Amino acid sequence: MKAILVNDDKSLRWDEVPNPILSEDDVLIKVEYAALNRADLMQREGDYPPPEGCPEWMGLEVSGEIVEMSDGAKNKSGYKIGDKVCALLGGGGYAEYVSVKYDMCMPVPKNCTMAEAAAIPEAFATAYLKLFVEGHAKAGDTLLMQAGASGLASVVIPMAKAFGLRVITTVISDPEKIKHLGADLVVDTRVQNLPSVLKEEEAAGRGIDIAIDCLGGPNLGECLPYVKYGCRWIVIAALAGERTTIDLKNIYKKNIRIIGSTLRSRSPEMKAEILSNLVKEVWEKVANGEIKPTVYKVLPITEAEEAQDILYRGENIGKVVLKVS
Repeated sequence: MKAILVNDDKSLRWDEVPNPILSEDDVLIKVEYAALNRADLMQREGDYPPPEGCPEWMGLEVSGEIVEMSDGAKNKSGYKIGDKVCALLGGGGYAEYVSVKYDMCMPVPKNCTMAEAAAIPEAFATAYLKLFVEGHAKAGDTLLMQAGASGLASVVIPMAKAFGLRVITTVISDPEKIKHLGADLVVDTRVQNLPSVLKEEEAAGRGIDIAIDCLGGPNLGECLPYVKYGCRWIVIAALAGERTTIDLKNIYKKNIRIIGSTLRSRSPEMKAEILSNLVKEVWEKVANGEIKPTVYKVLPITEAEEAQDILYRGENIGKVVLKVS
């Protein structure tokens, strides 16, 4: 089969690789679409290696058709050959085929295209982890979602709204571009100071209960004085810088939790539990349109480098997806 490989100069090529080998509980998926994530860029740069046992090529989420099943998968899962699924991977999605344990698969939600389905597993599982496992989100909470134009935000914002949260988000572009996501307040940080906005919100009784922060940098410490008592500030990346200054007295007086979190580092058992919860708790909201994957652009797999350049340049509003077959 073919997959996207990284050359020595970090360029990409579509080339021959060994066919996947099914383990005891695996299914083989003929990939139709693979969605991009920023982790793919980090892996391409050599900063985010795949977990042991995963293919060397990139790709954390796919949609496609089950074309082969191990005996374990046949006996333990409700899937059958021919089923359309989307799957969360440790790696290897930029390829014609991928093998994955059956409990890393989910049925394609009703009213979703296969391109939209490919944009679900990583982003939806990450959103669920941050909101409900790390953030203990509940109706009436206020969420700050940094980088509102990102692929993750395109899921987190509507998911939070569907479960009754109030959402503040940030952008460095025209706020109208993410109007469809339904955030209650969009802060354009080109012209607005986020700590000042949060100070006004706290004074008005609308302080932050949960923050999902992929930016970090100096703003993180500057914002913390203006969050609610017991705020959970969840750090998932540091795109704006790895250093900040924090008033520790404020941290313990307000009982603030600063939580570092990634999905990829979680155990397979926890990932399987998150995917199961998504199907039970979120799929109906996807089917009825309350939560909908936002696909920014679909490109053929042979144009993976151009697709990743869209993420490098920060052009996308939502997910970029590769059409494989």
